[in-house]
Amino acid sequence: MDGSSGAFDTKRTRRGRSDIDFTENSSVGTAPDDELKFCVVSFVCLDRDHSYPASASIPFFACELKAVKPYRRGLFCGDPSITYPYVESEAIPDGLLIAGGIIITGLTIALGECYRVRFRGVHSRAFVQNRYISCLYKELGSFLFGCCVGQSLTNMAKLSVGRLRPNFLSVCNVTYESLNCTPGTYIPHIVCKQPNEKMVEEARKSFFSGHASFAMYTMLYLAFYLQARLSWRGARLLRPLVQFLLVMLAVYTGLSRISDYRHHPTDVIVGFLQGGLTAYWVAFYISSMFKSYRSDLTPTSMSLESPLSSQQTVC
Repeated sequence: MDGSSGAFDTKRTRRGRSDIDFTENSSVGTAPDDELKFCVVSFVCLDRDHSYPASASIPFFACELKAVKPYRRGLFCGDPSITYPYVESEAIPDGLLIAGGIIITGLTIALGECYRVRFRGVHSRAFVQNRYISCLYKELGSFLFGCCVGQSLTNMAKLSVGRLRPNFLSVCNVTYESLNCTPGTYIPHIVCKQPNEKMVEEARKSFFSGHASFAMYTMLYLAFYLQARLSWRGARLLRPLVQFLLVMLAVYTGLSRISDYRHHPTDVIVGFLQGGLTAYWVAFYISSMFKSYRSDLTPTSMSLESPLSSQQTVC
């Protein structure tokens, strides 16, 4: 944007019940059929409006609250991929993953949007008149909506597929010798000696990795956000460096699930793909980060001096 240009009004973006106009100042077990159908119907009925992330999380909470049991898949006798030991400690526990992903990305988005409102003159005429709340509602709402969608997809896959984790036999507390089976034969039903039924159910949720999908979604979404907002000349090398570190952090999270014997390599790869595609979909089609509000917006008319641009996406 040219420093001498006047204020301009952006076109109205309509999402659900809210109309937001931005004016920017230029100075700145075999699951029962009915239970599986519940998960599928819940996902199909998702509200595309990111102002309702709770609707997207219906399958997630239904599965987490044990309303649906994982599919009880059998195994092939002698399969070495499920004979790894059970390691109680994890490199990245669930709590650290969720807290880190949401806090890092959410806090960065919150600070970025507050900066835009305070120093870049972004205004809103949404039903929420407070500019800070309106901008945070829009960007954080998109991010949280993607979190709910991604985790709902992950849990649906885990429960529907029921793939056995690499440490399944160790968790189940059985061996191929105790099963007295012929190598290569399929065993449809396994009676575990593990008294903790919850551990056995978790050992049937290998495909696909929730850690990999969640880490890739949160870190890649933050990388997209930095690409859209952090666009002054000083960030020419800083921005790609930070983006690279974020993606590497997500990759490390996924790889740690293999070394912890919680997932097969293919589980992690699919988790990366699901998280990456969800981040791309939300960033480019749900959020307004990359949406242009000026028809005459060209690289030559934009200022590269501001540390946090509201519209510019490329240097």
